[in-house]
Amino acid sequence: MVEDEKKRYRPTKNYLEHLPPLNLSAFETEIMRNEFERLSVRQPMDTLSMKRYELPPPPPGKMTDVSAWSECVDNSFAQLEHQATRKAVQEVNWARKSLQCKAGEELRHLESTWVSLVSRNYDIEQACVNLQQQLQRYSELLEAKRDNHDNNNASDQEM
Repeated sequence: MVEDEKKRYRPTKNYLEHLPPLNLSAFETEIMRNEFERLSVRQPMDTLSMKRYELPPPPPGKMTDVSAWSECVDNSFAQLEHQATRKAVQEVNWARKSLQCKAGEELRHLESTWVSLVSRNYDIEQACVNLQQQLQRYSELLEAKRDNHDNNNASDQEM
């Protein structure tokens, strides 16, 4: 089947010239542009900072200070709570996205059904119009035959 298509379709040298030029930056974000620029000048990628994942101890001068250690423990609890909140937000976003994708699929299905029903209604309307036109023609033919028949009967009675 593909071979038959290839035999029938002989593309010209530039068979896409009627199309507008391709916009390669349509989906580029600012971050992507910056990254492309960095790559074009061959700069190395910045190393990731692991600072936010560390739980620093108190400064060397306050290693024996209970309040400094208490502050560090509070900081670690705050980071733990932040991570738990972030995880909960990600789960909510995943559930939302999942529901929206399912709803999108259902909307596409419903739209497709609607389009087919509207098209079927149009076909039915066209058939009704055609039938009405045929009925009109048949009634005109019948009327003409009656008139012709009545004229023939009237002329027969006169004789």
